[in-house]
Amino acid sequence: MNDARFLVHQLRGLGRVEAPASVLPSVLERTGHRDAYSWCDSPIGPVYVAYNGLGISAVLTAASAEEFESAFQRRFNRPLRYAESLPEPLALLWQQQWQPSSRSDLPVDLRGLKDFERDVLQKAQEIPRGEMRPYAWVAREIGHPKAVRAVGTALGHNPIPLLIPCHRVGKSDGHIGNYAFGPAAKQMVLDSEGVDVAGLEKLARRGMRYYGSDTTHIYCFPTCRNARRITDRHRVIFRSDAEAARSGYRPCKVCRPALAA
Repeated sequence: MNDARFLVHQLRGLGRVEAPASVLPSVLERTGHRDAYSWCDSPIGPVYVAYNGLGISAVLTAASAEEFESAFQRRFNRPLRYAESLPEPLALLWQQQWQPSSRSDLPVDLRGLKDFERDVLQKAQEIPRGEMRPYAWVAREIGHPKAVRAVGTALGHNPIPLLIPCHRVGKSDGHIGNYAFGPAAKQMVLDSEGVDVAGLEKLARRGMRYYGSDTTHIYCFPTCRNARRITDRHRVIFRSDAEAARSGYRPCKVCRPALAA
């Protein structure tokens, strides 16, 4: 009897073969029943990143690995292990995430969130790099125009900041607003995306909300890619969409500012 046939014979004789103990953790991670985490660089400095077979499950700052593990357990109540680095495919996508022309292809794990919370985070993912929208815009876009405060709460509990860009959502008065990692980190990540934070804050203090073009008679949020094409000579600034409408301007079809009114 050759070696292969002998092995099959032996296995049949055992009836059931136990998988090696080392196989179980890998299976649990692939199926999302357990997570691993690593320490990764980001535009705001090193962060802890947790992941499983379904995608990135958490991005947090913490003073230590123990503090991160404790925070993760409180929120997700799943087993967790430390890994020296992200798996190579995830690590490559993580590095590409911060390039100016990148579009996020990193998978994320949003299990456990309510439908409203998931809708808010998915809408935030639609905001282009280097642009901002108000909380009221998100609320109107997902069909809950009166739920502005709830939108802010959902964004504040975003389990995957940076990847799900809650930093691109600000206050309806034009100020950049709060952030899970703090206002300094929000300014840092927006700066890294090319947002003129100081300019936005200056406009907000003056009560100015929109940029219009006197050639196209279209108005936009100041960070909209169309607004950035307007030269100083042709730029008109409005305090509200009502003021823009009275002046004969129509809302941009790209950033849809009228939904923030």
